[in-house]
Amino acid sequence: MSTHNNDTAVIAVDGPSGSGKGTICRLLARELNWHLLDSGALYRLTALAARHHGVELDDVEALEVLAAHLDVSFKPQEDGETQVVLEGEEVTHAIRKESVGKDASMVAALGPVRDALLSRQRDFAHAPGLVADGRDMGTVVFPEAKLKIYLDASAEERAQRRYKQLISKEPGASLDDILSDIKARDDRDMNRAVAPLKPAPDAVRLDTTSMSIEDVLQSVLDEARHRGLR
Repeated sequence: MSTHNNDTAVIAVDGPSGSGKGTICRLLARELNWHLLDSGALYRLTALAARHHGVELDDVEALEVLAAHLDVSFKPQEDGETQVVLEGEEVTHAIRKESVGKDASMVAALGPVRDALLSRQRDFAHAPGLVADGRDMGTVVFPEAKLKIYLDASAEERAQRRYKQLISKEPGASLDDILSDIKARDDRDMNRAVAPLKPAPDAVRLDTTSMSIEDVLQSVLDEARHRGLR
């Protein structure tokens, strides 16, 4: 199993669904001009590939093979977004659907799938540095990261954020459904046997419930500066 080059600076950002990790990590990577790993996308892609290939979400062996041989590429776009291509098909928006997120949370609870994706995630660490967004970046994937951040927010606030994101793309989205889904996902992520969602002991914890995106970004950049990372 490969571990990444310890000389590469990594900022690991973990937290539950809707805590603002994705937005903060994109902004952080752009600000620092570092690489970005959206580890959740890899689980979403595995779940989507399973659907494409007719693999059931409890078929651990088949899912492990899919995860190990995931034909995926991430292509940075000029607008700052990242285009995601799976097996030659552009799936940037498809992997963001709530149904795919739900499937991904189930797939992510499987130890062999996590193991299959572990070295792939570590391979993203290249100079000048990596911002890693996920659930177990600071605890499992990059335990020696120079800076670990754990973002959190109330379930209600996170449901509101998700609802605002979804309502333009999925007009039938229900706030109550999103809230119950977030609570179920939290429960699954925090109580799974393998790599449960929890702050690393040395993580800086930020409750973003009443913070603006700018405030959160500034707090993380300040922490990075304290550690000589910018």
